[in-house]
Amino acid sequence: MKQHLYILFVATLLFACKKTPKSTANVLESNLEYAKSFHMHQEGDIRYISVTKAWPESTKTFHYMLVPKGKDIVSPGKDTLLIRTPIEKVVVMSTTNIPVLEALEQTNSLVGFPNTNYISSEVTRKRIELGAVKDLGSFGNLNLELLLQSKPDLVVGFSVNGNNSTYQKIQQYGIPVVLDGSWTEAHPLGRAEWIKFMGAFYQQNQEAKAVFDTIKTNYHTAKKVAQTATKRPTALSGSMFKDVWHVPGGNSFAAQILKDAHINYLWKDTPNTGSIPLSIEAVLDKAKDADLWISAGSFTNKAKMAATNQAYTVFSAFENNAIYSFSHKKGATGGLLYYELGPLRPDWILKDIIQIAHPELLPNYEPFFFKALD
Repeated sequence: MKQHLYILFVATLLFACKKTPKSTANVLESNLEYAKSFHMHQEGDIRYISVTKAWPESTKTFHYMLVPKGKDIVSPGKDTLLIRTPIEKVVVMSTTNIPVLEALEQTNSLVGFPNTNYISSEVTRKRIELGAVKDLGSFGNLNLELLLQSKPDLVVGFSVNGNNSTYQKIQQYGIPVVLDGSWTEAHPLGRAEWIKFMGAFYQQNQEAKAVFDTIKTNYHTAKKVAQTATKRPTALSGSMFKDVWHVPGGNSFAAQILKDAHINYLWKDTPNTGSIPLSIEAVLDKAKDADLWISAGSFTNKAKMAATNQAYTVFSAFENNAIYSFSHKKGATGGLLYYELGPLRPDWILKDIIQIAHPELLPNYEPFFFKALD
């Protein structure tokens, strides 16, 4: 199974909560600019987080109360999960959390991860090799005993549909589990802003904000450069999986980046935030003459594409060697760096695509994720 699908389809938490009443005195609202799937505010030295969209169709809100260690408090009530901060040891369930820990300089706090082969980061791979990060088995068959032996202060998971009890079992042993809904964000900077979510558990609110502000500034600077382009090439994306071609919807993460790179993405007007399943005939009809083909599945060369499906060769982008993929850049054990690091660094993705579409605007820039197919 492809890495991004494998990461997303994971055991989920059934710990939905109702909103807990809070005092209006001494309340500091957090400054979330792009993220829409969670909210934060602070009362004194206690921080409250509400995850309002843990998965795309979720109607549940998950409430977390972050309380400094040693502080006396009354019970938060059955509808709010209490986490003592700062945490010192963590288990995460998605590779997207790995770069966030590194950006916050909290790599050493990671003690466990399901299927560590998917981790690409060289820094974290060294810790895996030293035995400091335990492989907790597969996402669907978590090694609960090994997780408990690691004694994490927190487990950061995520949910697809809220139908699995694995996280409930973890919480029965007194280990809090929180849901990271960053993958539900449609705007690239919305995903990156979830670093503030993770930073709160380490009492690193200012550090997380500083990292995000740098990413935001870089992104907007690149976007302004792209808007000076005199041309706007057309583009398609995706490839066939079995008999279905999935293209990014017009309100998706990928479509937003293409728009900000001053590219005419051919499905930009569709309302979908996820992918759109199409037949290859429908894609050919709309995109046969597209100038660019961005993100061609897992392919790294045109010969493999042609051998897989001769219909790929009909596209102008195939004939003109204008197909670009992030599948070349893999970690030592086969994980794709794009799926791990891309959500935190949309500024790098944007610059890559600007260089592809408008090379004259970034003549000295070497793309980080994307490369033309061999």
